[in-house]
Amino acid sequence: MNMAASGQAMIGRRGFLAWGGQLAAAGAIGAFAPARAWARAADLYPTIRSQFESYVSSGKLPGVIATIGRAAGLPDIIAVGTQGQGEPTPVDIDSLWRVYSMTKPVTGMAAMLLVDEGKMKLDQPISEFLPEFANMTVLTDPDKSMDAVPAKTQITVRHLLTHTAGLGYSIITKGPLLQAYLDNGITPGVVSRFPIPGQPASAPTPDLKTFSERLAKLPLIAEPGTKWSYSISLDLLGRVIEVASGMDFEVFLKTRIFEPLRMDSSYFQVPKSEAKRLVSNYAPVNGVLFPIDPAPTSIYLDKPAFAFGGAGMVSSARDYDRFLNMLANYGELDGVRVMTTETAKLAMSDLLPSAVSTDGTFASGAGFGAGGRVGKGVNDGIYGWGGAAGTVAFVDPKRKLRAVCMAQYMPSNVYPFHENFAKWVMQDLGLPA
Repeated sequence: MNMAASGQAMIGRRGFLAWGGQLAAAGAIGAFAPARAWARAADLYPTIRSQFESYVSSGKLPGVIATIGRAAGLPDIIAVGTQGQGEPTPVDIDSLWRVYSMTKPVTGMAAMLLVDEGKMKLDQPISEFLPEFANMTVLTDPDKSMDAVPAKTQITVRHLLTHTAGLGYSIITKGPLLQAYLDNGITPGVVSRFPIPGQPASAPTPDLKTFSERLAKLPLIAEPGTKWSYSISLDLLGRVIEVASGMDFEVFLKTRIFEPLRMDSSYFQVPKSEAKRLVSNYAPVNGVLFPIDPAPTSIYLDKPAFAFGGAGMVSSARDYDRFLNMLANYGELDGVRVMTTETAKLAMSDLLPSAVSTDGTFASGAGFGAGGRVGKGVNDGIYGWGGAAGTVAFVDPKRKLRAVCMAQYMPSNVYPFHENFAKWVMQDLGLPA
């Protein structure tokens, strides 16, 4: 994830969504009417409300919002604070947030639409769409050298969906491969117009086609299908989607997901007319919030190098709730079917290659589906992911439960929203953690 078009830099390691014990559906009596309905909803969730009020009253965050709902109804809304420090506008369900890696499940579902239509297969080599990936190499010592040997296995669509392609990530990768990524602008996603001290600079990110071609010339960190490693794979998948569909990736998302679901507040570039809804992004430093991307001058007002399928979306809590609502209904919302029931279930199932374990990774103890973590055991069937600026969301289709939390701070592990949000939800639903 890089900085602005010039003087780009990486951000720190992101935190990630931790799952708790068993979830069950809770009644959703709140509506989108503000103030009074929100107050009633907040009363249903005393833990979430008190946590949010604590973060805002202490100055740790200017504002935060959660939506919790069932597939058949509108979500409850718990909103506290404003869109920025010193700003009078309160956060609400239509405020705009940088969701970063919560873009990955959206891209994952877009790919599954093409799988459903037979335009790509899960275990199809991506070189059939992108010939430049036909002859990849694998590093022999990823942290120390660029020595590489020919890959034994082709990268497949499944590998890209599940972070098992052997690709790197500028927020994770170390050693000389990291420098090669930076030199080639393989750092998708933007953070700020300003350089952040201590973060290495990157060349500008190219267009998606060039991005793919440059990436194919670099070695992998592991043999495809053998290791779970958080990666740039969902960004590359955007290129596969546009080749397989014959449609620009961003146009595909708008046509097949955003418009059918009426997600009219999801963007890769925030229109100037909607900038007033954008929340400012902050870096907490020694108890002080440093504005790394103030809303009035946000880098998200500029056109990005391409629609970053792994980290590029800005969205509202309303929109992301509608996306999860569709998944909770196994592909349908408000009488509009976006994907078949079978495809939705497959997308939220464990798609990992049989030899891959997630132990010791961001997804530890779980499986991985189409761009998101899949729970096991008591968490069986729960699907979701978090973003680099503190956002987090999950859906439990079996119990028709969905939840979204939107905050805006970086890096995401400064505060424990990824780890604790699901626990707060369960506590307020009267379920054991």
